[in-house]
Amino acid sequence: MPPVDHDDLPSAVVRQPAVGTVGLSESQAALKLGKVDIYKVSFRPLRHTLSGRDERTLMKLVVDPATQRVVGAHMVGADAPEIIQGIAIAVKAGLTKAQFDATVGIHPTAAVEFVTLRGKTAGR
Repeated sequence: MPPVDHDDLPSAVVRQPAVGTVGLSESQAALKLGKVDIYKVSFRPLRHTLSGRDERTLMKLVVDPATQRVVGAHMVGADAPEIIQGIAIAVKAGLTKAQFDATVGIHPTAAVEFVTLRGKTAGR
C-alpha cells in the first residue's frame, strides 16, 4: 500500500451547523502563496426560506491567483461534510476556478453555489 498523502485532507465537524473544509485556509494560503483570491457567499438555503428558519450557509473558495488552482474550500451549513467530500476530489486533483465555473450545477441544491461563485471578495 502506498503511503498516505496528507496534503488536502478533508475534515468535518458534524454538529449544528455542520462544518466541512479541505485544503488551505485563507490565512495558510496567504502565508504560502503571498496573495490569494477569495470567492465567498453567505445565503439562506431554499429549504429554510420555505420553513421560515433563519439559518444561513457560508461557502468559500481559496484560489491561487497565479495558477487559478482552487487550493481550499470551506463550508458551514447543512450537509457541509457531504458536500466537501465531493469538493475534496476536485481540490486534490488540482482543478482550477475555471473548471469549477464550467461545471453545470444541480439546482436547487446548496452545492450549486460552489460552481456559481463569480465575484471575488477582498483576498489577502
